[in-house]
Amino acid sequence: MAGRKHIFRLSVLICLLTVGPFVFAQSTDSVSTKKVVKVEYGPNDTVFVKAMIINGELLGGREISEVLVWGGDPKEAAKYWANWTRLRNAVYLTYPYARSAGVVMNDVNKHLENINSKAERKKYIKSREKDLRAGFTDKVTDLSIYQGRVLMKLINRQTGNNCYEIVREMKGGFTAGFYQTLMFFAGTSLKQGWNPQEEQFDKQIEEIVQEIDRMYYNYPGFTSTTKK
Repeated sequence: MAGRKHIFRLSVLICLLTVGPFVFAQSTDSVSTKKVVKVEYGPNDTVFVKAMIINGELLGGREISEVLVWGGDPKEAAKYWANWTRLRNAVYLTYPYARSAGVVMNDVNKHLENINSKAERKKYIKSREKDLRAGFTDKVTDLSIYQGRVLMKLINRQTGNNCYEIVREMKGGFTAGFYQTLMFFAGTSLKQGWNPQEEQFDKQIEEIVQEIDRMYYNYPGFTSTTKK
């Protein structure tokens, strides 16, 4: 297992070049469509409840928590939620890395468009690779192979290319093939695709990513430079 994790870490390093309370009161008064309901409380009325007017009648009511109804096997339900929790944790851990790496790699591709010299391209890639190693080595070291698989899918989401294509562009076909072979023996692949429209695993990742974006990134004043 230690050997597989070492292969994984080395390969990923190469690749790296988630309705409030309410009360509605409506009146049927012909003079006004809206009317404030004045409630008279007695001396012993110490419990206040929410209410609404339905068909002219004042009815008490309250909000209840959402209830999940599962009609299948409880063991299957437990398995499903265990897998979902594992995936959600992996996405929460690796998505920030993928965003940061995506910014760097998209910037690298942008600069390479203006560099025709093979020697200059190699020199520039080498300099940016050092930045990636410095920024991600410690983080990638602690990832499991499963988390690495999720990370590579997220890198594909951020850049539009799988890690095999990135390695081939940055380091050449031989190196890409070599590391793909190593990843095969580690039980995974550099060629992690991204197709949330058809692949259930990718669709689940995208749902979690949207949750994270709503919570942490899509707020006033935040500006993303990551290419989608």
